[in-house]
Amino acid sequence: MPGNGFDGPMLSCRGLRRSYGQRLAVDGVGFDIARGETYGLLGPNGAGKTTTISMVCGLLARDAGEVTVAGRPMCPEATDAKAAIGLVPQDVALYDNLSATENLHFFGRLQGLQGKDLDRRVAEVLHIVGLADRADEHIDTYSGGMKRRANIAVGLVHRPELLVLDEPTVGVDPQSRNAILESVEALGAEGLSVLYTTHYMEEAERLCDRVGIIDEGRLVAEGTRRQLVAQVGAGDRIDVSGTGDLDALAATCADLPGTRGVDRRDGGVVVRVADGPASLAAIVDAAGRVGVAIAGIELVEPDLEDVFLELTGKALRD
Repeated sequence: MPGNGFDGPMLSCRGLRRSYGQRLAVDGVGFDIARGETYGLLGPNGAGKTTTISMVCGLLARDAGEVTVAGRPMCPEATDAKAAIGLVPQDVALYDNLSATENLHFFGRLQGLQGKDLDRRVAEVLHIVGLADRADEHIDTYSGGMKRRANIAVGLVHRPELLVLDEPTVGVDPQSRNAILESVEALGAEGLSVLYTTHYMEEAERLCDRVGIIDEGRLVAEGTRRQLVAQVGAGDRIDVSGTGDLDALAATCADLPGTRGVDRRDGGVVVRVADGPASLAAIVDAAGRVGVAIAGIELVEPDLEDVFLELTGKALRD
């Protein structure tokens, strides 16, 4: 298997750059993925995630930059480096008139598997993605979520060292989405290296050991959730709902020590603060002074959505 004996990063890329005419789609992106690590590329649609992984997987020529997989240089002709990757594209790439088993046997043979080893591996990956009981049904009878899971099975059949998933839950129902996430969690727990692209903050927080935040083709920050929150200094948020003079409450909270910002919303006020627990009492007191009757108050710790907002000045799905 490619990469055996190599103790460096499973994936290393530096200075990736790609333009389409006058539009710069990826501008200097670089990151590493360790063996057994799940790394997330988090960013809105159009941020450059798919272009980045297309260069990583050798499907798209780079204008600049370097990629190695298990220490082996990647380029469109690098079959040894490509063999270490299992790519699950955003669009389902299966034959509708074949069953899941037949699709997996076909793609497995393309990867050099055969005989009983291929049979065993097909059964294994169908179990991993939860399709063992539907294995002999044609793909065109599957739901969208089942097709996505079969797509993941194809990426796994040749025992890759790095699994690359490009927005694997887009357009699927909640039950199938959870099944996909559980499969990825299990693969990560078994030591498979995973590169996972998404614009869903909750998926990145659930699955990824580290996250790279990408926006307008540039990697603007990376690290664990805790590291990213600390890096941008994203504070806590206190959501207050109630009745009365909420505009006066917003103005009063803006002047409280530790307040970083205040947003007036329908039926309430959102206060961003450096230290949520320390600010709660002062906000409750302020509400009493301006005649606001509090119906609810919630302390919300910062998440990756807050980090993205701090870094880019816009919400993740803008």
